[in-house]
Amino acid sequence: MKHLSYLYKFFWIYRWRFLLGIVFVGLANWFRVLQPQVIREALDTVIAQVKYYKEHGGIAAHPDAFGDLSVEIARFGGAVIGLALLMGLFMFFMRQTIIVMSRLIEYDMRKEVFAHYEALDLAFYKRNATGDLMSRISEDVSKVRMFLGPTILYGIDLIFLFVLAISSMLRVSVTLTLWSLLPLPFLSISIYWVSTIINKRSEKIQQQLATLTSTAQEVYSGIRVVKSYVHEQAMGRWFADQSEEFRQKSLKLVRVDAFFFPLMSLLIGASIIITVYVGGLQVIAGNLTAGNIAEFVIYINMLTWPVTAIGWIASLTQQAAASQKRINEFLQTQPTITNQAPPRPAGQVIPALNGHIRFEQVSFVYPDTGIQALNNVSFEVLPGQRLAIIGRTGSGKTSIADLMVRMYDATKGRILIDGVDIRAHDLFHLRRSIGYVPQDVFLFSDSVMGNIAFGKDGITREEAEFFAKSAAVHDEIQGLPQGYDTIVGERGVTLSGGQKQRVSIARAFAKKPDIVILDDCLSAVDTNTESQILGYMESALSDKTAIIITHRIYGMLQFDKIIVLDDGGVAEEGTHEELLSRGGYYAEMFEKQSTIEKFYDPT
Repeated sequence: MKHLSYLYKFFWIYRWRFLLGIVFVGLANWFRVLQPQVIREALDTVIAQVKYYKEHGGIAAHPDAFGDLSVEIARFGGAVIGLALLMGLFMFFMRQTIIVMSRLIEYDMRKEVFAHYEALDLAFYKRNATGDLMSRISEDVSKVRMFLGPTILYGIDLIFLFVLAISSMLRVSVTLTLWSLLPLPFLSISIYWVSTIINKRSEKIQQQLATLTSTAQEVYSGIRVVKSYVHEQAMGRWFADQSEEFRQKSLKLVRVDAFFFPLMSLLIGASIIITVYVGGLQVIAGNLTAGNIAEFVIYINMLTWPVTAIGWIASLTQQAAASQKRINEFLQTQPTITNQAPPRPAGQVIPALNGHIRFEQVSFVYPDTGIQALNNVSFEVLPGQRLAIIGRTGSGKTSIADLMVRMYDATKGRILIDGVDIRAHDLFHLRRSIGYVPQDVFLFSDSVMGNIAFGKDGITREEAEFFAKSAAVHDEIQGLPQGYDTIVGERGVTLSGGQKQRVSIARAFAKKPDIVILDDCLSAVDTNTESQILGYMESALSDKTAIIITHRIYGMLQFDKIIVLDDGGVAEEGTHEELLSRGGYYAEMFEKQSTIEKFYDPT
């Protein structure tokens, strides 16, 4: 139960609903236990009346006998029906409290897990598969919900029924009660043994289910690659192997359940046989009545479901413990990137960023791989300046962008924005002030309008169209079936690579950022489109600090400074003319690009 102790706070939040549910469970079982007593009284009354008539001339000598017996039976029958209705009413109320409580806690848990996922850093997502994250917030939370609802409900129901029924049995006959309950110790041993096995096997099943979900999610996400390489059958075999392993592990758990539940029925049947045999001897001895035996048989049958449910409750509890352990693993993972700025007084407005950026001997090692991406990088960008970062693949260009928006923190050195260490800035204000278009463009399964408006709350259609024009994608959006209301599909699958890049750029422009970072996001657009986008940056964003990370050299956009990265360090730094005069990597790349452009120039 140590893993499930995390749930105590939710019981406290919904304590009044939970306590009221316990009261309803107690009342429902109170009226349930009264029914065998009424039936015992009815049976003893009928037997006594019949015996009286036989001793006084037989039933034929008493013309009102059938009428009197019918009235008595109707009275007792009405009492049983009334008790059953009251029991059913309180059973309805107990489900409306405890089961509804479990659904509310399930809702709260999913929100909490999702919010925690959002707070975790990129390193966490690189270490864990998406399918595993989805499995923990869906399947594992559902398993825990079964513990919070049916398991607790029937557990409390079992306790009340055991206490009320056994106390009623003891009042009738201690001897018969002890004989009737003789199989219970064997039941307890069986539960302890089986629950241990169920716990181990349930945890393995949940782990395999997460693997299965990850496998399916990966294939669906990469379906274009799967189809283009004609690997449908290979992926199908891969998924089938994972499914087979899940099936085998599930069958091992089912085999335990299949053995356990018949054992429960056997023990309950043994209790009934013992009750009838020992009770019959007590009736012959004159210590009990026939009604008492009927009452005991009803009590034993009444206890059949709770006793059988012990195994079911144990199984669900162990599965929930295994699932909660998996949930706790992620909830106990703390983000390495946190907002270290002091709380702001209510109503205080944080001033806009000027855009003065300075890297001071920054080194960075990726925490998830241990790869060093940057090594003693230093440079400075003044407010309103434009910086181009150029370098070969793997030279550390994207790492600079990630550090700028604090997806990671520098391993050594420091980054200053407006003279303040980036870690001292309000994290959320910092990210709101930076318009970042990553290299790996991502669009949500929403409308085009929704994706552009993601950059800023409350944006109007006219504003969205303006930023789309600035990103040179307005005309193509107008050509879509529903224009700006067209759903782009998962990850923007219905749009081309260039269209996705430009919608992403429009989303960044919509933020009206103080600093703009474009990470090689013009690779899929033609020269004319590129000119329109850079033209907007030259005019509308002329007073904003801009960092463009690229493999190409943009002729129309004048850069105040260009740095060339090589193997994580700054190999060259200067203006366009200065770097050309040095004849290094920049000059070599510029010459190659110029040759290619001349070769493909139609004029």
